[in-house]
Amino acid sequence: MIDQDLKRFASIFDAMMDAVYVVDDEFNVQYMNDVMMKDYGEGIGQKCYRVIQKRDGICPHCMASEVFQGESVRWERYVPSQDRTYTLIEFPFRGSDNSISKVSICRDITESRKAEEKVRASEEYYKRLFENIHCSVYMSSKEGKFVDANQALLDMLGYESKEEFLSIDIEKDLYVRSEDRQKFQKLIERDGRVTDYEVEFKRKDGSIVSVLHTSQARYNEQGEVLGYEGLNVDQTKRKQMEKDLQEANDFLNNVIRSSPNAIMGADMKGNIFIWNKSAEEILGYSANEVIGKMNIRKIYPKGMAKEVMKMMRSAEYGGTGKLRAYPMTHMKKDGEVIEGSLSAAIIYDARGREVASVGIFVDLRETLKMERRLRETQEQLLQSEKLAAMGRLISEIAHELNNPLYGIMNTLELLKTEVSPENKRRRVLEMALSETVRLSELLRNMLSFSKAEEEEKQPVDVNTVLDEILVLMAKQLRENSIRTQCMFEDHLGKVFASKNQLRQIFLNMITNAREAMPDGGSLTIKTISKGEMIHIELLDTGLGIREEYLDKVFDAFFTTKDSVKGVGLGLSVCYGFVKDHGGDLKVTSKVGEGTTFTIILPIYKEGPSNGNQP
Repeated sequence: MIDQDLKRFASIFDAMMDAVYVVDDEFNVQYMNDVMMKDYGEGIGQKCYRVIQKRDGICPHCMASEVFQGESVRWERYVPSQDRTYTLIEFPFRGSDNSISKVSICRDITESRKAEEKVRASEEYYKRLFENIHCSVYMSSKEGKFVDANQALLDMLGYESKEEFLSIDIEKDLYVRSEDRQKFQKLIERDGRVTDYEVEFKRKDGSIVSVLHTSQARYNEQGEVLGYEGLNVDQTKRKQMEKDLQEANDFLNNVIRSSPNAIMGADMKGNIFIWNKSAEEILGYSANEVIGKMNIRKIYPKGMAKEVMKMMRSAEYGGTGKLRAYPMTHMKKDGEVIEGSLSAAIIYDARGREVASVGIFVDLRETLKMERRLRETQEQLLQSEKLAAMGRLISEIAHELNNPLYGIMNTLELLKTEVSPENKRRRVLEMALSETVRLSELLRNMLSFSKAEEEEKQPVDVNTVLDEILVLMAKQLRENSIRTQCMFEDHLGKVFASKNQLRQIFLNMITNAREAMPDGGSLTIKTISKGEMIHIELLDTGLGIREEYLDKVFDAFFTTKDSVKGVGLGLSVCYGFVKDHGGDLKVTSKVGEGTTFTIILPIYKEGPSNGNQP
């Protein structure tokens, strides 16, 4: 039972906002006020550890022994069953019967502890944020000293010690220009804040860093400015990126300006905004005349600009949005039609919408002229080959006919001696002999016609002739994906030859090599001096020649090509020309690996007796 003296305090305990309970020295609950019973229920007469902690034994943290020995204690306790934290004030109470009880006043501090924990967590968060954020954060006084700074600011400015950094004079030791500090202070004290203020700071080693400075003023209770706080963003990388971007942009502009081909750009309405130097030269319009003033349709044939855009939007001409190497004619300012090749593309924005188009026009007038000349030369060469072969055939036929013809003539002459002049048959014989003589003259004229006309021979540099032919055929070889490698011996010496016939030989043989590599390949041309002879080797990586054909390739009218491509005269003519120059022409080949032709010609030796070499 509760002591009568304790009952006098019950009305006081009941009026308290804190939970109050009293236990005897055997831990039996003697009293609970209304707040205590509301939270824990009626527990008078029960053990306190069962009522409060729901335990079967004394709580390990219980301080009852100290209280029963006469001490007053103050401590905190967490009660799991209530999920609450209390501040406990416990003191002994001696009753009139000299018994001692423990009075416990429990103040619920759960919410305040939670608030304190939030504040502490918030402080820790902001402390970690302050120290770990990659931006440089600071607090400074109005007088020009740093109050605090994070590690990022120390790293940015090259200081190892925060103490050293906090001791520097901001205006003198940090700002490159002191007037920038003064301007900053005027702005922040007028507006209370400064945003993205670009300024240059000095690092500890004296190097300069560009900084984007954002800050706000700190005030006291009277509204007076105490100092400033904010952050600094290192602009070094951004400045370098801007510099690199500008350099890349300048380089790209230089590429566009310096391109040997006409580069044009227009928006989707056709208004021109790019027009390089080559476009000015090829098409005759200056950039000032066209940029922002002329529509791209003007330089195309009528209706062609629309057709070009249609082809770019199709996937058939190089992929959607592209047009690759399409034959095109443009109209020059003076009305001249320019033949060439157009490559173009549509430019899209980030959302995939068409915003512009750009085109590169290659002027092919000179190339097309060269191709026409080459084609004419090849046709002339083919005709020459046909005529030469026909001449040799006629010569052979004439030689074959001459022998029996002379036999007939001799027979007729003999018959004349056996027939008297008065005989009518003598006249018939004379008529037959006369026609036979006429036929003989005709054959002699044919032989004279079929004999190749002697071309003037002279000392010729083989390397120079080969260079000329390769320049002429460079485009054809490139378009057929054939790589050319030249290995010309220096100081090779000259040959005594017809330059035109040498050209025909090399042109014919390089053409054959090109046709032997329909899927591309490699052509190697070597010139080597061996003793008194010059060897010209042409090695291709083409289809090769079957072994049974190697002995026939120089025969007239022999060919492995179909009738459309050749009549089998080229190598025969080349062989004849080489032999006529005192040389030789050899061939080696392996099917699937390639063919090597070797032209062998005697070296010209200068001297008074060499005018008729070879």
